[in-house]
Amino acid sequence: MQSSTPQNVRESYDDLNANSVIQPQALFFRADSKIPNNPTLPVLVYRKVLDPNIADKDRVFKKHFEKSGWRGMWTGFIFDYHHFHTNTHEALAIAKGHVRVMIGGDAGKEIDLEAGDLIVLPVGTGHKMVRSSENLVVVGAYPPGQKDYNICKSITISNLALPENDPFYGTPEPLLSFWKN
Repeated sequence: MQSSTPQNVRESYDDLNANSVIQPQALFFRADSKIPNNPTLPVLVYRKVLDPNIADKDRVFKKHFEKSGWRGMWTGFIFDYHHFHTNTHEALAIAKGHVRVMIGGDAGKEIDLEAGDLIVLPVGTGHKMVRSSENLVVVGAYPPGQKDYNICKSITISNLALPENDPFYGTPEPLLSFWKN
């Protein structure tokens, strides 16, 4: 589902080759015996936030994250074992290739992502790579003050401040409309 982009967002992001504001899909996951997931904040899946014809999606995603204040950026892949973070939310942008990820632990859901897609995982959400193309490139980022992430396999989560801005658009929406209590 798409919605129109506020004029100020469109102007500030025209140079970054973004489509209009994409309304993400929101997915909730229950805790299991090893993974807490997040009982109040949904996983957000943004499909095709970047046009498929953009060749340097990694650079464009990094610019969006930077403009949005999300830091601790890295480029690589997603671990192939269930893990989660207790001290940060995480944005994972698919810059090249495609990947199937398991979100929410063994009882969760497998999600296919391709170049141009973005997924935002609230603190405590389990995730792992199930399989990917050989050319997979993922760009990760974290909200301000949360770039020193941990990697956990089994623990409970604590309350964590919500980010002020959506990692892609640099404005509070659409992320906060889904994550505000």
